[in-house]
Order: sequence, then structure tokens, then C-alpha cells
Amino acid sequence: MLMHPDLMLTLAHDHHRELIAAADRRRLLTSALRALRARRARHASMVRGHPTGTLAPCEPSAAVPAR
Repeated sequence: MLMHPDLMLTLAHDHHRELIAAADRRRLLTSALRALRARRARHASMVRGHPTGTLAPCEPSAAVPAR
């Protein structure tokens, strides 16, 4: 079965556009996932080892021997 050359060219261009769109979606999702992981890692490193608020605690945090 022979197809018209213009139809073949149109099909090839459509397929090419679909491939480019799929690559763009993949790139966008990969970038968003990488940013999310970086933000979570940055947040986790900021939270660990730091007090939760800006006020000083009422009791000393170090163990103090009883008198």
C-alpha cells in the first residue's frame, strides 16, 4: 500500500513532536523531583540539632547533678 508523501511527512512530524513533548515532560518531572528532594534534605538538616522555637527553654537541656 502506497501512501501520499505529504501524509508520510505529516505523520513523521507528528511523531517527532510527540517525542519532543515526552522528553520535555520527563525533563520537567525530573527537575521538579530533584528540587523537592533538595528542599526536603535542606529542611531536614536545618531541623536536626536545633531547638524548635526562638525562645530559650525554661529548663537547662544539659543534665545537671542534683544538690
